[in-house]
Amino acid sequence: MRAHIIGTGSYVPEKVVTNRDLEKLVETTDEWIVERTGIRERRMAAPGENTSDMALKAAVRALEMASTRADELDLVIVGTVTPDMPMPACAAFLAHKLGATKAFAFDLSAACAGSLFGLSVASQFIETGRAKRVLVVGVELLTRIIDWKDRNTCVLFGDAAGAMVLGPSKDDARGIISTHLHTDGAQTGILCIPGGGSKTPVSHEMVDQRLQYVSMNGRDVYKFAVRALSDAIGEAFAANNLTADHITHIVAHQANVRIIDAVLDRVKLPKEKAFLNIDKYGNTSSASLPMTLDEANRSGRLAPNDTILMMAIGAGMSWGSAIVRW
Repeated sequence: MRAHIIGTGSYVPEKVVTNRDLEKLVETTDEWIVERTGIRERRMAAPGENTSDMALKAAVRALEMASTRADELDLVIVGTVTPDMPMPACAAFLAHKLGATKAFAFDLSAACAGSLFGLSVASQFIETGRAKRVLVVGVELLTRIIDWKDRNTCVLFGDAAGAMVLGPSKDDARGIISTHLHTDGAQTGILCIPGGGSKTPVSHEMVDQRLQYVSMNGRDVYKFAVRALSDAIGEAFAANNLTADHITHIVAHQANVRIIDAVLDRVKLPKEKAFLNIDKYGNTSSASLPMTLDEANRSGRLAPNDTILMMAIGAGMSWGSAIVRW
């Protein structure tokens, strides 16, 4: 029994932050940001709007599409690195706000790959019969964990939520065909938040050094991402006897348009097959993949039996690919 995505949903806050707005904060230009990243604007959560609030709005839309009530959910998985608070899980807040009284709930931390990892975990519960309805949400409130004085990172990230509801497939040829996940802990230093954990607890010194914000070596992340994602796609193709010609659509984590372009060039996939929205939202980390899937779905671009290639990479470094037959 395969797991099948039966509903998708997404949410972005109302406030738009353009590249021109960022020109007033740091030494950068609209032209430089677009050329290097493909990003033109991103969204920022309103004061008092929490991560679970955004997750709720995306989840409600996905549940509506799936014709599923919250109290029918067996499991709620939230991929995030920006929970409402360090403890308890954002998923607990979300399940309560939804009224998912039957579900157990937990967070999954794989940064930008969180939704893909969550999708893989959810599919295992359904394939083994341990769950019939699973909600997977990727949600990030990144504008509160980036350093608005660091021009290398503050131009990249935005706030958003994306959701997927999974259930058993009625057709074994459709659904989550395979997932391929990896982590290389030797690369933890190239993308991380150095402070605030047990290694460097919260202190005045930590805050003064601005260690509570995202730290990234963009050059190393780019090189690693292109190589790792290309290999993960090759792994997915080999596992399913597929070639680039079999792929109908590409749903990728929207980190940087140059990364996507380089990966697709390496694996000989045409860019026209990729659904891109990075220009509107920037890098929304774990929200990116399900939000992109939802936009492609609601635009009418996806048809039954289409073969979708998914890919994502995030801090850890953690990355992977998936093949989904719609």
